[in-house]
Formats: sequence, structure tokens, C-alpha cells
Amino acid sequence: MVPPGRWRHRQMPISPYGWTASDCQVNTGLASNLASFSCIFSRCDPGWDGASCEQCVRMLGCIHGTCHQPWQCICQSGWAGKFCDKDVHICEHQPPCQNGAECIYDRDGEYSCLCLEEFHGKDCELKTGPCEKFPCKNGGLCQDKNGFASNYTCKCLAGFTGAHCEIDVDDCLMQPCANGATCLDGMNRFSCQCQAGFEGRFCTINIDDCANQPCRNGAKCYDRINDFDCLCPEGFVGKTCELPAPEPTWVTAFETAVTGKRITNYSEKSNGGGLLISVKEVVTQQDSGLSQSQLILLLVFGLLTMLLVFVTVLMVLLKNWQRGNQRCQSPSQSARKLQDQECQVGMLSTVLIEPRKTTEL
Repeated sequence: MVPPGRWRHRQMPISPYGWTASDCQVNTGLASNLASFSCIFSRCDPGWDGASCEQCVRMLGCIHGTCHQPWQCICQSGWAGKFCDKDVHICEHQPPCQNGAECIYDRDGEYSCLCLEEFHGKDCELKTGPCEKFPCKNGGLCQDKNGFASNYTCKCLAGFTGAHCEIDVDDCLMQPCANGATCLDGMNRFSCQCQAGFEGRFCTINIDDCANQPCRNGAKCYDRINDFDCLCPEGFVGKTCELPAPEPTWVTAFETAVTGKRITNYSEKSNGGGLLISVKEVVTQQDSGLSQSQLILLLVFGLLTMLLVFVTVLMVLLKNWQRGNQRCQSPSQSARKLQDQECQVGMLSTVLIEPRKTTEL
């Protein structure tokens, strides 16, 4: 007999389009005819299962166990552990100890291995090898085939190299920093110390010096490296176009260019007044002549210039005279006659070119 409370009943009317008596358990005491009968569905309480809800549900993960109440795991013979997954006779059925170690059963399916000399580990699977002395540095992984290799190798972390991972790799060898930045090496990383006007991880970004809108009075800003230029509108001057432009006045600069003295008078634009320049204001007379060293330097440059002109003219005259002498002196007699005629014609043309002298009667 099924214990009470293990199932629940739910009464639902059956549709004439799909439900049949074979799909459910019919309560004949409640059903009066086929058109209106009730189907009773059974749904077990949590922890129970089966056609009549007579089977208890074991604990999740229970392998070799049973239950009398829901969520129990009662181990079968020869098995132990919370989930009945540990063989009590493991040392006999599947000896886990390796390399000649002795297996000893403790309790609850646990065991231990008595390792021989130079072996260790849970199952004595590891041998005392070169890696036992921890030769690898900076977090390097030592590999010696579980101690059975005669030598060891170190698998280094990123940023280190060498037989024992003792060398820190210079991350600045590839010169990752741009625009004259200084590279600072670190542990598997680097940083760039940017020069003024640049930013970014690799110092490749030119800082926009126009971002703060330094130009005033509607001037247009042009960004440069750690600097900026302002294109001032008409009527303004200065670095940021903050000053109003002065009204131009016109003075003659002839005396200033020749004597080095500043002008004391001014005049308006005229047709014959030499070079006209614009100044902020008419200055007072002040003697600002050339110094003695400047006068000596100017004199030396003048003499060198005159000497250069004289040598050039002399070379040109000498070259023309040589050409005329070669033309009038030929080695062959026929050519000499022809050249004599040319020379006579040249002399005649020279005479004809001279102006006639009129004699007074």
C-alpha cells in the first residue's frame, strides 16, 4: 500500500477532442459518462519517484549507493566515501602506488603510499630530480620529466630569457617610442617619456595647442609642435592678436641706410623722396652710428669687392687679346694671306668708324 502524502491529485475536465481513457487513470466513482469524466493525474512529492511514488531519490552524485529516505547515499559493500565512489579494496583491485611503493588502506576509501627513496608524490609518481633545487628564477617553470631526466629546462615567463630565466628582456630594443621620446624598460613592459608637445603610449599624438583657443579677436589658430600661430585679422597684432595695430606713419629711410642715424623729420608719400617705410611713431634725433669694428669690416668688404671686379675685367681683356692674336697668326701661307686681308679689313673698318676731321678754311 502506498504511504499517504506521497502523491497529489489534480482533477481536470477532459476535452472531447484529444483526451482518452488510456491517457490517464479514470476515477470510475466520479465519472458518470464518457462526455464528462475526470482524469486524475499523479504528481509525486519532492524526493519520491516511480509509478506509485514508492521510490526514494538518491543524493545527487551518489554512484554506488542506495537510499531509504530522499537524498540519502548509503554505500554498497566494498564502497565508501560521501558519494560511495571510493573502492575499499583499492590496494587489491587497482593498486595506485607506483615505482614499487607499498599501498596502505586508511579508511573511508582513502589510502597512502610508502614511497621508496628518491620518489615522492600522492602515488609516488615523482622522482627527486634536478628540479628539486628550484634552479629556475623569476617564476620560470622547471621541467625534468618528473625527475627522470638527467638535465632540466626552464620555461620562462614573458619578459625573461636565459638558461635559468635570469635575463630581463630589454623591451626598448625595438625603439617603440616615437618623436624623440625616452624609452623606459620594465618587467615585460616599457613606457615612453614623451617630449614636450606629444602624448600617448608611443608619443605619437601631437598635442593640439589650439584646443584652448589661445587666439583672440577672431584670429585663426594653427597648431605646431608645442606651439601655435595666430593669423590675425586686420587691425590686430601680437602673439595671440591681443594688441590693436598702430596707425602707420611714413618717414624717409635714405639717411638711415647711409649714415646709420635715425630720422628726426617725417614726410608724407611723395614722388622723389627715396625709400618710404612705416614706423609706429616719429622718433627723436639720436646718434646711433656704426661702431669702429663695423666700419673696419665694411671697409675690408669694399676693398675685396673692388679687387674682385678689377681682376675680372683684367681676365676678360686678356682673353679677348689672346683670341685676336691667334686669329692673325696662322702657320699656313694661304691662311696667313687670308688672315692679313681680314686684319686689313678690320683696320679699315676701324678707320671708317672714326669721325672725320674737318679742316677750317
